[in-house]
Amino acid sequence: MSAAPEPGGAPPDPAVFRRLMGRWATGVSVVTAREDGHDLGLTVNAFLSVALVPPTVLISLSHDADTTPVIGRTRHFAVNLLAFDQRGLSERFAKTLPPAEKFRGLPVERGNTGAALLPETLGSLEARVARELDVADHRLFVGEVVALHPGREVPPLLFFGSRYAESDGSRTLTLGPPPAPSTKG
Repeated sequence: MSAAPEPGGAPPDPAVFRRLMGRWATGVSVVTAREDGHDLGLTVNAFLSVALVPPTVLISLSHDADTTPVIGRTRHFAVNLLAFDQRGLSERFAKTLPPAEKFRGLPVERGNTGAALLPETLGSLEARVARELDVADHRLFVGEVVALHPGREVPPLLFFGSRYAESDGSRTLTLGPPPAPSTKG
């Protein structure tokens, strides 16, 4: 294991940091927002529960995501927790596509805030922005939960080591083979 740099030394290598963070298994969600009759959304794994009383969550979105300024203006968002068989939704909302393309042909329900609630998820929640903070190239939104929408009781969609866990619908999740090593220098 390498030693930590001395104070004032070189910062950690971003590629090494990314690989290390890839060792942390995360659930996968799609955060949605709505403004002027238009839905926006993106795949997010930087989501966590902050407090139970009052129910509070945090999401981290990059400044350049089209959904970020909308949440800043509307002060509301929804988090849709993806199930093991919703990898396609995760990949769809992770692409750089016009918002309308991400939602094309996808039936959604409307939550109390108007945000899109995606079908067949583990559940969704809606939140009102209580605080926000810029950190590096991301904006953190702390949201007070205003509505809960329980969904299916099935395994979650998990992401670990740049790949998704697989499940046959049982409570067992397995990882496929690791991705091939990159030949990029």
